Amino acid sequence: MDSGMISKIEKGKRYAEERDQRIHFQTFEVAVEGDNSTHTVRFKDGVMTCDCDFYASRGRCSHTIAMEYSLEGMFPPSTN
Repeated sequence: MDSGMISKIEKGKRYAEERDQRIHFQTFEVAVEGDNSTHTVRFKDGVMTCDCDFYASRGRCSHTIAMEYSLEGMFPPSTN
């Protein structure tokens, strides 16, 4: 591996270690495999949503909570 790539890898690791200052989610979409089916969780404009029925009625669900725990500290917690 050349020295240029090694430098980029080291920089990438540093960015990851400093993630709370450097990485800010703007939007994402993930599939969360639930016990009964797979649901789509989206994050956009500071709001996380899910396509499941429970989310539709309550504004929060196990799928969005799973993402909050998985990405703990990476974005502001849900206010729902």
